[in-house]
Amino acid sequence: MKILFLSFYFPPDLSAGSFRSGSLVDSLLSGWPETVQIEVITTLPNRYSSYVADAAVFETRPELTIHRIEITRHNNGMKGQCRAFLDYVMGARRIVNDNDYDLVYATSGRLMTAVLGAYIAKKLRKPLYLDIRDIFVDTIGDVLPGKAGLILTPFFSLLERYALNSAVKVNLVSAGFLPYFQKRYPHHEFEVFTNGIDDQFLAARPQNCPENKTGELTVLYAGNIGEGQGLHNIIPELAEKFSGKMLFKIVGDGGRRRELVEALKLSGCQNVVLLPPVQRDELIAMYQSADVLFLHLNDFDAFKNVLPSKLFEYAATGKPIWAGVAGYAAEFITTRIENSAVFPPCNVSVAVSSFNHLEIVMHQRTDFIREFSRVKIMKKMAQSITFCGRKL
Repeated sequence: MKILFLSFYFPPDLSAGSFRSGSLVDSLLSGWPETVQIEVITTLPNRYSSYVADAAVFETRPELTIHRIEITRHNNGMKGQCRAFLDYVMGARRIVNDNDYDLVYATSGRLMTAVLGAYIAKKLRKPLYLDIRDIFVDTIGDVLPGKAGLILTPFFSLLERYALNSAVKVNLVSAGFLPYFQKRYPHHEFEVFTNGIDDQFLAARPQNCPENKTGELTVLYAGNIGEGQGLHNIIPELAEKFSGKMLFKIVGDGGRRRELVEALKLSGCQNVVLLPPVQRDELIAMYQSADVLFLHLNDFDAFKNVLPSKLFEYAATGKPIWAGVAGYAAEFITTRIENSAVFPPCNVSVAVSSFNHLEIVMHQRTDFIREFSRVKIMKKMAQSITFCGRKL
């Protein structure tokens, strides 16, 4: 079976989509339930403008070919992202022009890779398997409020319908997406293969649980610094409340980093350190040295359905988790992750009081780790994909 694998991000890029795609390709190439050939079409590393990783434009070995398309560099603005995706589309069309596949797979966080997958699958008259990592139609109205959101939402709704109706199988990365998609596409049977914990984090998980720490605590956030995370709306005021008691380390980059820097300057707080994105081995060392891991999503209705991928690696460390989230993510954390504290997004006063519910110790979280091993989840998803290709 030959699979065309479309993923805008792919290792060694740093993103949830990249890590997910890399693990899924490994599972598909394991030879179970059957041998496959995979042709990956992705981009050269571009997730963060401040992070550069060496990667070959073209890689090949007997069962795997990787094409990395060079795209226009950008700073995560809307125009820059649109131009970059057009580069990806043009490159993908050239590559698939004369090739034949048994199945098209597309993983999509911002909808458009799903649309590209639908277009290619229809052109080649091949089945399409979609992996949906976000509800972009809901998100666009929050990220682009006002006239822009009103104009673009119906347009992207049509694109979403085109992509979903082109697929023979659709996976949702969060069970929180089910009500939205089941209502709009009642004829589909949706699967839910979530993100999970990669082996690097399983190997680094705690072997013992030290006593409660006293003194100044290190609170770590690692990930994207964008509108979706809204760190500029919470970190300056929250850090100021814990001046002399906590040091906040923010590791990452994104489209709202500048706003965060400006907000920190205006607040005058001195207990926040901003650091650039790092490789995963460095990140694991930072997790191990931190006392508390921090997570936050902006106060948008669309984010009440999501389940941040960061949660899985956070949970694997055994460290206390302090999360500003709502909806499905809040329920998931509260019921599934020991020693966690949840507060409403952007609510500083409740964030302060919620911190008192944390114990500054490590927990093994054995049941959670067993259930959400990335390898285990991706093996099941690989089986579903190959079955889909065989059936059709």
